[in-house]
Amino acid sequence: MTAQPNPEGSYHYHVMRRALDVIDGSVTAQMSLDALADEMDMSPAHFQRVFSAWVGVSPKRYQQYLTLGHAKELITARFSTLETAHSVGLSGTGRLHDLFLRWEAMSPGEFAKKGEGLTIRYGWFDSPFGEALVMGTDRGMCGLGFTAESDRETAMADLQSRWPKAVYVEDATALRPWVQAAFGASGEAQLHLIGAPFQIKVWEALLRIPTGHVTTYSEIASAIESPKAVRAVGTAVGRNPVSWLIPCHRALRKSGALGGYHWGLPVKRAMLAYEAARADAS
Repeated sequence: MTAQPNPEGSYHYHVMRRALDVIDGSVTAQMSLDALADEMDMSPAHFQRVFSAWVGVSPKRYQQYLTLGHAKELITARFSTLETAHSVGLSGTGRLHDLFLRWEAMSPGEFAKKGEGLTIRYGWFDSPFGEALVMGTDRGMCGLGFTAESDRETAMADLQSRWPKAVYVEDATALRPWVQAAFGASGEAQLHLIGAPFQIKVWEALLRIPTGHVTTYSEIASAIESPKAVRAVGTAVGRNPVSWLIPCHRALRKSGALGGYHWGLPVKRAMLAYEAARADAS
């Protein structure tokens, strides 16, 4: 069954979902608090309180991180090479530590079976970036996608196509503890990475990027000792099955442009803004 949050959380989720849509639609011009509150049919004070409690920062600060120049600002002010991150131990204390995340990868032989003999549970959950489809094996979460820019059917078909021979069972209850940890509530998010060896190397590199920072596809290629495989790296980044937890949204083009995002560019922009705003607020 679909996971059911408490009534207050559900109310706030839907309010913030609409608010983020409005903010994202006016990314070239920051809206005033009064204008945003009016769009939500709320008083400015109440909207500010609800938004700040949900996102962790004020609507004004959040909008600052959604400007079109944000990506280039990240490149110049928050760029952190993976080699540097690795040398100072951020592969262990960066993303992994932030989310109390531990993971293990499927062996190449297991991957070649395309999920045969594997039972994958799935469920639908609220998240700060819209509705999320979460999948997991007995060993951890193996899939995380978003429906904000598509729909449930598309998201389900996308993730199932990666492991076409697996058996899929809807069971949100089994996944809920990992989901709560993934989106910052409590506990430990456990991952079971299912991918080809090259993809696993790229995803490992993504896990080394500190929260609130970004890198480029060419830096990832260098970090995995395949400097000429920039295009292949981009493909592997796009095939990341566990978005948000493996932070492919932190990979930008060398020019500073956001590039693409498998679940929609507005979702990528919201993730970067969410992280950067919280990093500066802490």
